Amino acid sequence: MQPFEKSEYLTRVAKVKERMAARGLDVVVAVDPANMNYLAGYDGWSFYTPQCVVVAQELDEPVCIVRGIDRNGGLVTSYLDPDNMIGYPDHYVQSTERHPFDFIAGVIEERGLGNKRIGVEMDAYYYSAACHNALVTHLPNAKFEDATSLVNWVRIVKSPQEIQYMKDAARIMDHVMQVAVERVEPGVRQCDAAAAIYQAQVSGIGGKGGDYTSICPMLPTGKGTSTPHLTWSDAPFESGEATILELAAARHHYHCPQARTVFLGTPSQKLADAAAVVVEGLNEALAAAKPGATCEEVEGAWRASIAKSGIVKDSRIGYSTGLNYPPDWGEHTASLRPGDKTVMQENMTFHCIPGVWADDWGIEISECFRVGPNGAEPFCTTPRELFVKA
Repeated sequence: MQPFEKSEYLTRVAKVKERMAARGLDVVVAVDPANMNYLAGYDGWSFYTPQCVVVAQELDEPVCIVRGIDRNGGLVTSYLDPDNMIGYPDHYVQSTERHPFDFIAGVIEERGLGNKRIGVEMDAYYYSAACHNALVTHLPNAKFEDATSLVNWVRIVKSPQEIQYMKDAARIMDHVMQVAVERVEPGVRQCDAAAAIYQAQVSGIGGKGGDYTSICPMLPTGKGTSTPHLTWSDAPFESGEATILELAAARHHYHCPQARTVFLGTPSQKLADAAAVVVEGLNEALAAAKPGATCEEVEGAWRASIAKSGIVKDSRIGYSTGLNYPPDWGEHTASLRPGDKTVMQENMTFHCIPGVWADDWGIEISECFRVGPNGAEPFCTTPRELFVKA
């Protein structure tokens, strides 16, 4: 059973076709696993092999092409007609003589699309140079254009059901963060805390289980808090050190990320002051996030708030989020940073994470929120503060 009605999938395809028409595109080849799921409902850990969903103006339904042994996965998870769920033979897999996109090009040709204007996701994680070379070689009459993030920009405004799955993820996230904070104790191994976090993420809460998240738990601790993307070791947490918890929960692959910082003992005045600055700035950013505001205006509210503190942050403070697969839960569309003039609309969803990192310390306190009719509506209820465990 798909998590959405077929009518919702078809509405998504229609919106993508509208955006394609505005770009003069006849066909889009989507390889981003989230875009494949969004358009076709396909859901499988098969993105380590080339695969795609083809959307064409001339076709009533998308065509999903995956490795042959994964085709039945498509019949289980997708709404597509079996004729539009295609598997390629296994001798294409990791071969030095042929490439899966040789086969995919043949399907595109067979469907009468070989001489069309075709958009491809040039900057997607799973669209390699070999994929592109195969299409160009075997479809010499086609004209190719970069359609990176075309589908992503359709995804940026969520339907009521998508919002509900993010709310479900938020309830799990509140539980996950509670478990994580409890497990950060002197002498507890970081890996054991990570294991508890994973169990909370997957077990879920209230009868609703969770999915794997697009990013594994981030647990930088001690001097490691000076950088955001460290995971864990088997070393124990130590008194007198901070640990950053950048985590997420997901329901039907719809994510709700959140970050908090825990200190074991008495934090320095510098860290306590920084926490107050970050929370105040985060509150100001959330207050500025409303329909009609631009992303750069939201970031500007944060920057104006922290200006008096002397803290400088060069990186963005957030991004759109929602449906995703590894390796990222960001949608690769709007960012909360100077110069991004994306206008916020109701039911866009963002992760505002104004992390601050210095030479030997750092702090992260974030919120995932929906743009509601009157402003930002945070999904979670976890207290917005530095957690101090004396």
